[in-house]
Amino acid sequence: MDIKQLKFLIALEQTRHFGQAAARCHITQPTLSMRLRNLEDELDLVLVTRSQRFEGFTEAGERVLAWAKTLLAAHDGLYAEAAACRGQLVGKLRLGLVPLSGFNPIRYVQNLSASFPELQFSLSSMSSDRIIEDIGNNQLDLGVCYLDRVNAHYLDFFEIGQTQVGLLYDTRHFHFEGPEMGWEDAAQLPLGMLSSGMHYRKSIDLSFRSRGLNPTPIFESDSTHQLYQAIHAGFCCSIMPLDSGLDSPIDTLAFIRLPDASVLAPLGLVMRKTEPRSVIAEQCFAEARKLFAGNNE
Repeated sequence: MDIKQLKFLIALEQTRHFGQAAARCHITQPTLSMRLRNLEDELDLVLVTRSQRFEGFTEAGERVLAWAKTLLAAHDGLYAEAAACRGQLVGKLRLGLVPLSGFNPIRYVQNLSASFPELQFSLSSMSSDRIIEDIGNNQLDLGVCYLDRVNAHYLDFFEIGQTQVGLLYDTRHFHFEGPEMGWEDAAQLPLGMLSSGMHYRKSIDLSFRSRGLNPTPIFESDSTHQLYQAIHAGFCCSIMPLDSGLDSPIDTLAFIRLPDASVLAPLGLVMRKTEPRSVIAEQCFAEARKLFAGNNE
């Protein structure tokens, strides 16, 4: 068994396709299949359910996959630790973010890249619960999530702040007077929203209900990209964070403020408290704390 076989297994889980997994690993599909069968032979287990295409992992495969992720995280952490001993920060920061948070990850990443030019970045959008789970099993280094889900016994964290929101619209299709709009007027507009059940959506629904309003969105999606597409097309407006990097006008998009508008739970940056914890996570967490402390002065 070698580390490449574990990488091939994880690539297959991520792509759910033999050809795509092989391409991601820069090998041919027959080579990928052969190396995975070698791993199965060595473990004396069937890991992958096969026919003409990938159909999933066996129960044993799912359990081995969990160990493979842990071992790969430890492997990458070892190399990052060795680089840190040489005074370098080398490797990839894996950052999970809740969708539509009042946090601009690009500004943070740019600051880190300026300080640590050899660092790479992987950003993933997911729920607070998934972020906490993936930090716990070392699939993420850091997460930006809502702190009402965070257990201080297992995670280090600091608060970034409340997510302030406003109405995002396309000026080619909508025109509003003044710097602010009431919730009652917003409820009359064709609204696009994140799918029901998502933390951000629950806060927006509560903001309407607390004012005796219950608008029915014309468009719902669990993809922020699709929401932006619908707004840009003039199909709808949407209530979006003001501090996510979109508060400056982009093309024909503009914000109008809503009174007393914020997501209820505070947002925070979280990191695993216990070992093993990567030097990349520790250094980037410390840099973020300094960055936000400077912004609040």
